[in-house]
Amino acid sequence: MDSLKYKIGIIGLGPVGLVLAAYLKEAGCHVEICDLEKEKMNLIRSSGVKLVGKITKTSFFDYTHSSIGSLLEHDLDILISAVKAYHVDSVLNQIQQGASKDLLLLIAQNGIDIKVKYTSHFDESQILRMVINYAGNLQSPNVVNVTFFNPPNYIGSIDDSRVDISEWMSAVLTSAKLETVSKDSFHIVNQIWQKTILNAALSPLCAISKMTMKEAMAHQDTLEVVEQIILEAIEVAKAEEIKFGDNFVKLCIRYLKSAGNHFPSLAVDLLSHKPTEIDYMNGKIVEYGRKHYIRTPLNLTFTNLVKAMSHKHSQNKGELEPELENILES
Repeated sequence: MDSLKYKIGIIGLGPVGLVLAAYLKEAGCHVEICDLEKEKMNLIRSSGVKLVGKITKTSFFDYTHSSIGSLLEHDLDILISAVKAYHVDSVLNQIQQGASKDLLLLIAQNGIDIKVKYTSHFDESQILRMVINYAGNLQSPNVVNVTFFNPPNYIGSIDDSRVDISEWMSAVLTSAKLETVSKDSFHIVNQIWQKTILNAALSPLCAISKMTMKEAMAHQDTLEVVEQIILEAIEVAKAEEIKFGDNFVKLCIRYLKSAGNHFPSLAVDLLSHKPTEIDYMNGKIVEYGRKHYIRTPLNLTFTNLVKAMSHKHSQNKGELEPELENILES
């Protein structure tokens, strides 16, 4: 395996992007990183990327960028997009302006149908998808507290035309001990639905209740809500011919109980008065439920509550309430 076979760029340095960057660097790859937050990039240049918690490592990078245009000037082969769903449109417009015709895009994001945004700009043969099974939160702009990793991650070409790339990437990441498996496009779709169901079961509940994942899973009343959200989503997914293994609900509960005592990404965004990715999580479950005439009352409730709260925040821009500052700092 030649770790320098492809030049890799990463856009979006939240927990997902920072962890991938650190592992690809450790594997010996040529990695260039980009984020528009100047404070973050300055810290990375001076102090590196630091992973703490379940994974501990520090990585320094020779190529750091504060603009997508600057990143794309370096003739990349693979560009990993780890930005939030609500940033994808603006990011894709910038990529399209500066990308070479042979650039491959790897989507490292949560959510159902997120690939539609990418296929509206690039050919399917240029796009790969990764399903991430680790999580963490930012302790500071360049430091990720990794709270769990339930291996493996999955990666695949969305039309199965670039299996060579998915196999190379999975081998590189696994060589650095971030176990990743290359799968065909049908398996990737199944994994996307399964991961989205996990996110949908807990993320909006934590956001609205202001409970951490560990707190929500430890209380019988909220645990019952989580189970019902999962059951609604499974019914919709089966109508879409998504395949589940035995004991999927029990495995979901076990997986979620292993989550850390912190807020999921969607909850952090909502509590920070930022846009959320709810439309690609519970919102998609509702959308596909309507397609198949399947009622999804809990998913609808949480989707609409999160969107209503986001709307309220957009109408009342300003400093966070003191109680929310305390919650996010704890």
